[in-house]
Amino acid sequence: MSDGTGSADKFEGLSELRRKGLEKMEEVYGFEMSDSDGDFFRYTVEHLFGDVWQRPGLSNRDRRLFLIGMLVGQRANDVLTIQVPAALANGELDEDALRELVILACHYDGWPNGSRMNAVVEDTIAKARRAAEKAARDD
Repeated sequence: MSDGTGSADKFEGLSELRRKGLEKMEEVYGFEMSDSDGDFFRYTVEHLFGDVWQRPGLSNRDRRLFLIGMLVGQRANDVLTIQVPAALANGELDEDALRELVILACHYDGWPNGSRMNAVVEDTIAKARRAAEKAARDD
């Protein structure tokens, strides 16, 4: 993830909008991004993350909550497997908050869909706990 120290070199030569977009993607997703080609990637980086995610009025946590809600409603579990772990890793949502979202999803979007989200949430929590235990053992 970008820490603000190496990103200037990493994204050197890119436009300000593209650099801002790639840095915001790293912040939101919690992993390193590299530049890529193609219109889809350009719009994602420059418009979505360089502009939309930069707008005032909502925090990253607010945007993430809204996005997770929309993804649950769209049954987009493939994207939930990116957003839920990033929310946990970035400290935007803790285990309790993620589990509360599952309960809310079950009641507003139906039990089967909430159950699918629960699987993503519980898998995310289990992986995070295993990683923390491993890190503690390695210290």
